[in-house]
Amino acid sequence: MSASPKTMADAIRVLSMDAVHAARSGHQGMPMGMADVATVLWTKFLKYDAAKPDWADRDRFVLSAGHGSMLQYALLHLTGSKAVTMDELRNFRQWSSKTPGHPEYGHTPGVETTTGPLGQGLATAVGMAMAERHLANRFGEDLVDHRTWVIAGDGCLMEGVSHEAISLAGRLKLNKLIVLWDDNNVTIDGVATIAETGDQMARFKAAGWAVKAVDGHDFGKIAAAMRWATKQDKPVMLACKTLISKGAGPKEGDPHSHGYTLFDEQIALAREAMGWPHEPFTLPEDVTKAWRKAGKRGAKDRKHWEKALKHSDAKAEFERAMAGDLPADAFAALDAHIAKCLADKPVNATRVHSGSALETLTPVIPEMIGGSADLTGSNNTFVKGMLPFDAPDYAGRYVHYGVREFGMAAAMNGMALHGGVIPYSGTFLVFSDYSRAAIRLGALMGARVVHVMTHDSIGLGEDGPTHQPVEHVASLRAMPNLLVFRPADAVETAECWKIALQHKTTPSVMALSRQKTAAVRDAGGDLSAKGAYELAPATGEAKVTIFASGTEVAVAMAARATLQAEGIGTRVVSTPCWELFDRQPAAYQAKVIGQAPVRVAVEAGVRFGWERFIGEHGAFVGMHGFGASAPYERLYKEFGVTPEGVVAAAKAKL
Repeated sequence: MSASPKTMADAIRVLSMDAVHAARSGHQGMPMGMADVATVLWTKFLKYDAAKPDWADRDRFVLSAGHGSMLQYALLHLTGSKAVTMDELRNFRQWSSKTPGHPEYGHTPGVETTTGPLGQGLATAVGMAMAERHLANRFGEDLVDHRTWVIAGDGCLMEGVSHEAISLAGRLKLNKLIVLWDDNNVTIDGVATIAETGDQMARFKAAGWAVKAVDGHDFGKIAAAMRWATKQDKPVMLACKTLISKGAGPKEGDPHSHGYTLFDEQIALAREAMGWPHEPFTLPEDVTKAWRKAGKRGAKDRKHWEKALKHSDAKAEFERAMAGDLPADAFAALDAHIAKCLADKPVNATRVHSGSALETLTPVIPEMIGGSADLTGSNNTFVKGMLPFDAPDYAGRYVHYGVREFGMAAAMNGMALHGGVIPYSGTFLVFSDYSRAAIRLGALMGARVVHVMTHDSIGLGEDGPTHQPVEHVASLRAMPNLLVFRPADAVETAECWKIALQHKTTPSVMALSRQKTAAVRDAGGDLSAKGAYELAPATGEAKVTIFASGTEVAVAMAARATLQAEGIGTRVVSTPCWELFDRQPAAYQAKVIGQAPVRVAVEAGVRFGWERFIGEHGAFVGMHGFGASAPYERLYKEFGVTPEGVVAAAKAKL
């Protein structure tokens, strides 16, 4: 006799209780409450094959309420994941296990995105749904035709990024996106209504979603609601009314059972309430068979898809795009552009140079999808000939994200994780504060996303200190696995774009200027790939080395000319990417830093981190507070970020 849906769902509940209890930490409340919904999804609707969890046309499952990670781990184990064994469940939240406290992309096979920071899973899923629709247009629905399913909780929907994501998805009519809201009215502090009065269904509906409420513990009604959801022409939110810690006997529905609150006595009572007589981490044979069968449901679809791919004229191009490999000629036009810039020495803002580089890249790398948070003309992210990404066909490669920096960055993470897309998009560098949480998650996941951040200093000028980033570059440089580029001229900007696109598992930030700056490079050689390099040697013995990035490299070169004219041998080192410099051999780093007795750094930002180059006692010319509102020329003069200021700082140390 086959196991009933209730018994199958109870298997999720007991595994969640047992794992959380074994770890003495975690959250069993949500997995137990959403077990019935998840059982219907994974046994009847989710296109998934446990034998090959990474096949390209699978449905994406995102647990936005990542604290309930045991729900996902239980599902992966039950459906036959080779990676998530029973021993891994026993080792929940332990060192080196495949079952960390929150789901981690790249660590546990079957986990599509890292979640835990509430709301980001939902926002990331929007990007996955965007990628699916675009690739369906590019390659046809025989190769790309799948859904993105999200489980989100009250906390996810309270987070501000949920508003951005919901609004964007509704505007784009992403009908392959379905959100299952765990409507249990519980947060850590108690019932959700102590902090929330909003009507979530009305909010989603107002944003252009189809919505329906369903009893989250009635298997038939859940299935009917999901069937209805798959037939809509817009994104769908199903409000699944549930009881937290469903099945936990006296603790069922307890608003204080969000976290680890079921101990030996409570777990015994829960087992009795569910009619589950089995020992911890033990499953009856009928339950195991039923779940393994569910895990094989997608095998037929996968094999049909593999046959379609084998006979498709687009097979090679599809596999290249999904593998994240660039076309063979990806940088031919860019290299020619660099050669021309070396000859012509254009004087312009680095944001303009970035736009020129993109003009050579987007026509030959069809995976690149650009956009901006309502600053297209300022960010220079639009390339002539691009069409807007929009319903009904989603063929366009330029996304109008609106003023939604956080949602934009999270969506780009989702597009990159989906595969087949290399997203880039722009805003002002100061607004990286809004998108920082998604940038961090992208760095943690190793998502190839390029964040184009223009107006990178007091060089922004008249808009004043609210819009002038001074600490932002330093704070972004502190983030692991993030390449922060601050190029000096057209050549460095183009080189930095090449590097960013070559790094499959690292996001990048392009910090670009509003104001024009002089060309500084005379030679090619992809020097920016070293992170820092000697741009100009000293004539005679080096007494001073000036380190600089971005527009201040030109300031450093002008200061060098003055010092050299006075007989003071001066080197200039350009530092477009500190992270890449740190990866160079120690001998190279020592050579670049050099032996000059005086070291000076100049950057129109704060000093933090520059000790890496100038030591504790080196001189720094830059910002020591916030900026001001004035034309940028006056600001540089008033704050002393000038050739004269660098010369004076160097002489003071001689």
